Amino acid sequence: MKFTLVILTLNEIDGLKGVFKHVPVAAFDEVFAVDGGSTDGTVEFFKKNGVKILPQKSKGRGEAFRIAVEKAKGDVLIFFSPDGNENPADLPKFKQFFQKNDYDIVIASRMMKGARNEEDSEFFKWRKWANNAFNLMANVFFRRTGKYVTDSINGYRGIKKEAFKRLKLDGEGYTIEYQMTIKAFKKRLKIFEFPTHEALRIGGESYAKSIPTGIKFLKVFFKELFGHEKK
Repeated sequence: MKFTLVILTLNEIDGLKGVFKHVPVAAFDEVFAVDGGSTDGTVEFFKKNGVKILPQKSKGRGEAFRIAVEKAKGDVLIFFSPDGNENPADLPKFKQFFQKNDYDIVIASRMMKGARNEEDSEFFKWRKWANNAFNLMANVFFRRTGKYVTDSINGYRGIKKEAFKRLKLDGEGYTIEYQMTIKAFKKRLKIFEFPTHEALRIGGESYAKSIPTGIKFLKVFFKELFGHEKK
């Protein structure tokens, strides 16, 4: 089984400077970045560090996932965003879980026991509460087998290439992971989670604005609830 590490970026130079040195590049059979049009030195950073770059013709996280799957040589793709939220020390864990078990998807959960969410130190955890609500909806309406999935939205995850293709994902932007989990529920794919500690973002603000992103999640939810599956 071969593993491809996919680094997703759009103007993440601050995060790259902080976390890339901790990324175990040598542990993967293939490493490349999918970049959404960075202008802050991100592209130059990758070139300096010998990381292949795949540019996006159209922006959006969903498109980045589809480009990665189309170009990857590995059997399993691990998606990593170097914004500071995701702990690079967890990357070898993905490999171990895929190698030892027949999982289709492995998710680093910020919500399960032993995990930490970025907002856990705050009194009002608006983003966490919203994520848990969408997560509950996905489990109640779509999960047909297996354990309750605690973090259906988190993008820090790995998936087998064959499973990704089976799901026929067309989600846009940050809805791609939510749609992936919902469709995986429908097809009874094997999902595994392990706890992760989400750190604070390094540099700038998240591109996932709460209200617009929440509306897009609702659209995906109802599309999957009432829509017809692609053959």
